[in-house]
Amino acid sequence: MSTPRLLDQIDSPDQISGLSPVELHQLVDELRAEIIGVVSSVGGHLGASLGVVELTVALHHIYDSPRDKIVWDVGHQAYGHKVLTGRRDRFDTIRQWDGLSGFPKRSESSHDTFGVGHSSTAISAALGYAKARDLLKERHGVVAVVGDGAITGGIAFEGLNNVGDTGTDMVVILNDNEMSISPNVGAINRYLTEITSGRLYNRLESQVWDLLGRLPGGSVAQQFAHKAKESLKTFMTPGHLFEALGFRYFGPIDGHDLDLVCETLKDVKRLSGPVLLHVVTEKGKGYSFAEADKLRYHGVSKFDPEKGMQKKAPAPDAAPSYTGIFGSHILDAAREDRRIVAITAGMPDGTGLVPFRESLPERFFDVGIAEQHAVTFAAGLACRGLKPVAAIYSTFLQRAYDQLIHDVALQNLNVIFAIDRGGVVGADGPTHHGVFDLAYLRCVPNMVVMAPRNENELQHMIATALDYDEGPIAYRYPRGNGTGVPMDATPRPLPIGKGVVLEEGENVLLLGLGAGATIAERTAALLRDQGITPTVVDARFLRPLDEELILQQATRHELVCTIEEGTEVGGFGSAVLELFHRSMVHVPTTRIFGLPDRFLDHGTPDEVLEDAGLDAPHIAERIAETWENREVTIDLHGRRQA
Repeated sequence: MSTPRLLDQIDSPDQISGLSPVELHQLVDELRAEIIGVVSSVGGHLGASLGVVELTVALHHIYDSPRDKIVWDVGHQAYGHKVLTGRRDRFDTIRQWDGLSGFPKRSESSHDTFGVGHSSTAISAALGYAKARDLLKERHGVVAVVGDGAITGGIAFEGLNNVGDTGTDMVVILNDNEMSISPNVGAINRYLTEITSGRLYNRLESQVWDLLGRLPGGSVAQQFAHKAKESLKTFMTPGHLFEALGFRYFGPIDGHDLDLVCETLKDVKRLSGPVLLHVVTEKGKGYSFAEADKLRYHGVSKFDPEKGMQKKAPAPDAAPSYTGIFGSHILDAAREDRRIVAITAGMPDGTGLVPFRESLPERFFDVGIAEQHAVTFAAGLACRGLKPVAAIYSTFLQRAYDQLIHDVALQNLNVIFAIDRGGVVGADGPTHHGVFDLAYLRCVPNMVVMAPRNENELQHMIATALDYDEGPIAYRYPRGNGTGVPMDATPRPLPIGKGVVLEEGENVLLLGLGAGATIAERTAALLRDQGITPTVVDARFLRPLDEELILQQATRHELVCTIEEGTEVGGFGSAVLELFHRSMVHVPTTRIFGLPDRFLDHGTPDEVLEDAGLDAPHIAERIAETWENREVTIDLHGRRQA
């Protein structure tokens, strides 16, 4: 008869506070096994969550969530937190349609203190919680858990600076899983941490300080003691930077020594003022495959937990990925043009720039999770005549919007923006869907903005951007593989601001941009089955629009429909309506098909698009209804008007 799992009895973190050390160790083992088992069957972020299992259990053992506020940065590492906070029975739905979010989400649980998905925000959010606590005369702890990668973001340093200045009671836990700040954990580090984080040390320190102040020449003695202490701590630990910012620094400690982590958290919880606890962990800890290949096991699809992830040969007819096409074409171009440099903000693998880094390391720059810096850095390079290519995900480029406008576009600098993950991306959900880029880019003067409908068009747009030298230019492309179209042998620059007619028809005009043009082609096929013969146009360019082509085609049709995989508010459809308004010519009824004015949930791209009504069957149905009722006044959303 098998022993019942302790984990199955945990429905709330308050059940963890009273567990014995033996039970806590058992819980750690069961939680790690649960994460491996579920993620191997449904996919998700594995390595980061495995690395903080001990820390997660210790936090919920020492702190009283949700009364005490635990703020996770990014949230890749919060799977164990979800399991321990009443969501164990739904854990196998994580990142699936109508299931748990892959990130902390306030609407999902009161234990998810702050919604995250982008990095470097935890310190600022936690400070907000801490100051609100003080203003409201409450008493509870506030903890921010920040990774060594996330702390490279500018907002993290802004938060550290402000916390240290205010002297607010809160704890920042630096989860260092790559040992990029400290040397390996050893006995000396453990010994110093046990002393300096203990209640006895802090009480003695205070008493000795008071005693020195009462002695003749006490102030001089205090100054000498302070300098001696600081010199020793600077020599023995890497925390001088944090202490200079106003934090009491403790660590590094072994984040997989559960007893030590619990004892240290218990001690630092009692301290006043800002505290930074440096915890060293190993990404993928406890699962040999993830320990051996930390990058590959960061985010995974389904796999056999006994065998690990198996490399699968691509299907013979599999289309290349958009990211792969970008990476190979940029490298080929850079070999021919020494002005080309590549920039990424902590995502060399995700943006396809690893081959570039390996082949041309002197012209490759990974600036860390610092998109604002990346864009202004690119602007500086462009000022000296280089041709910087900033490869940044659509959703992350939002973080550098001021730099894009103020530092690049305003000065009309020739920076190329390769915007990956444009449109719906799937299971990562609303924090990662790239749905706003078309709207936020098209209003920026001097910008040229393109979007390819397939992988062949992407290679031509890459060539277009590299050939262009009159200012900033951007192309956005989706996640995943292409559509499988034949690839032209040689990429060629496209004429700036010129679209193309894909299908000639009558009655209805379908104007598509990027993936929207592909949806338009599928929609046209469905409409033809109903006796409607559309004309299909790929606009190619959002800015500048091909005004001549659009107006020429619009005046030949009774119904115009725009289609885009981006927000319908202020995007491609809005640009077409503005064109019609400016043109002062008679234009037919126009409908906008884009993503609705709300944040989209997580799920497969097909599920998300179907829910949003942006798949070909839904669009064709609404167009057919509008066509049948064309004698009736219809608003932009297809609703009858009185």
